[in-house]
Amino acid sequence: MADVNEGGPPGRYAPSSSPLVLPHGMPGPSPGIPSQARRPLARTEPRAVRVAAILLVLVYLAGFLLLPLAAVFCEALAQGWRVYLAALREPEAWAALRLSLTATLAAVTLNTSFGLAAGWLLGKFQFPGRRLLGTLIDLPFAVSPVVAGLMFMLIFGAQGWLGPWLIARDIRIAFALPGIVLATSFVTFPFVARELAPVFQAAGGEQEEAARMLGASGWQIFWRVSLPGARWGLAYGVILCSARAMGEFGAVSVVSGHIRGLTDTLPLHIEALYNEYQFSAAFACASLLSLTALLTVGLKAWVGRRRNEGPPQPRSAA
Repeated sequence: MADVNEGGPPGRYAPSSSPLVLPHGMPGPSPGIPSQARRPLARTEPRAVRVAAILLVLVYLAGFLLLPLAAVFCEALAQGWRVYLAALREPEAWAALRLSLTATLAAVTLNTSFGLAAGWLLGKFQFPGRRLLGTLIDLPFAVSPVVAGLMFMLIFGAQGWLGPWLIARDIRIAFALPGIVLATSFVTFPFVARELAPVFQAAGGEQEEAARMLGASGWQIFWRVSLPGARWGLAYGVILCSARAMGEFGAVSVVSGHIRGLTDTLPLHIEALYNEYQFSAAFACASLLSLTALLTVGLKAWVGRRRNEGPPQPRSAA
């Protein structure tokens, strides 16, 4: 594994004292400067301005986040715990939950593999088209999930480019689990890569060069030197990817076919219940997604604190 720097000989990693350039072309802080040594900006605004800004943020969070979240749980428990638990024990609800978990697990596995490769490539190497690759990775953020689902239907649907060929061989992608996994993976694949690329780049290349001098192979350098230093960035990306995959609606709605008990994920099942005026059951299932969101926020905060404590010491690559 050798790279080509813009200002150095081939086969060398970029020095850690060079300014960090994120994959999207945005300059970042120099990794050679410890975070403790960076002086905070001076506060020159009046106290009234700070208080007004804090109140504005709190009111916004209460009105657009906390109040709707509380309303979900209140409505879910409006008819008591027996109705709430009965709605969660429905076979269709369990089938939707299992399908959501299966699609999430598959999407996270695929995106973690892709994110490791893309993050390593963007963070450690200089090559023509590097900035273009970083931009393409962010493409799912700019494309509507519904449009993404339509793209997969255009390819794998019965009237799509590969539809007749797949039907002749009894291969089902659209309106089946593979299509749901593809749609979920598409809308979530930037998360791991865009978290890992800056971490790999900020780590520099001195440790990798030392391991190479000791005779370590490329895989040994990656698994024993580079990856341990980026493990919290990897965990951060996986958490964000999992949360987004569990709540995906638009792309999955197009490719699933809305077959109750078979291809309805949990968000689709909630929509179906709400459209049928089964409000208690719909909000009961919605509370599961809300609990998942709260768990994600907690894990995200914990990983963020651990990541700010500094990178772990890598194991010996020899």
